[in-house]
Amino acid sequence: MRFGVVVFPGSNCDHDALHAITEDLGHPAEILWHQDETLRGADAILLPGGFSYGDYLRGGAIAKFSPVMRSIRKFAAEGGPVLGVCNGFQILVEAGLLPGALVRNRGLRFICKTVPLRVETRATPFTNALLKGDVLHLPIAHGEGCYIADDSTLDALEGEDRVVFRYQENPNGSMRDIAGILNEGRNVLGMMPHPERATNPLMGSTDGLAILRSIVSAYAGRTMTAV
Repeated sequence: MRFGVVVFPGSNCDHDALHAITEDLGHPAEILWHQDETLRGADAILLPGGFSYGDYLRGGAIAKFSPVMRSIRKFAAEGGPVLGVCNGFQILVEAGLLPGALVRNRGLRFICKTVPLRVETRATPFTNALLKGDVLHLPIAHGEGCYIADDSTLDALEGEDRVVFRYQENPNGSMRDIAGILNEGRNVLGMMPHPERATNPLMGSTDGLAILRSIVSAYAGRTMTAV
């Protein structure tokens, strides 16, 4: 399975993701530049963390206009798997691929630490290698990671089994302890914690590898028509 890792000006987790996929997961991956107008045949897309365009206005607000996002929207609409991590989650929300918003952390401080997450559902292409109730330990590093939405959106996410991860110890004030959500098609996941920073024992945890392995398991043998 071939992954495409999208790089925007200000991304800083792209090579972490590339290493996790190629070295720890053992699958091919390549960098896609924000000005690319095609996805070069990728079977899965990962939007990494960082500070795209310096987080001017707010996280992800400018990146959503990058040419590559047109192809990503089309790819997602056709069922292709898209994973947005941290700033990647912010971009997906700003681009309208996921509902809600991500705002300044409670306390208005940047937070960088490992946090426990509970898996809320395994009925996704991103968690099928896990069990509901599993607790993962993944690092976070964000200043605008507080997830908010109106009550009807939150109720829909809960009712449609689209809350994928929930903080066990809420670090940022996210409503209902939400750490990761799905789109209605269940093929787009946004999450604030960093699975690519927990894929090797040298990192202190391999919990993030299960998320990447789930994508491979869900889409093995399926060739996406990436544009």
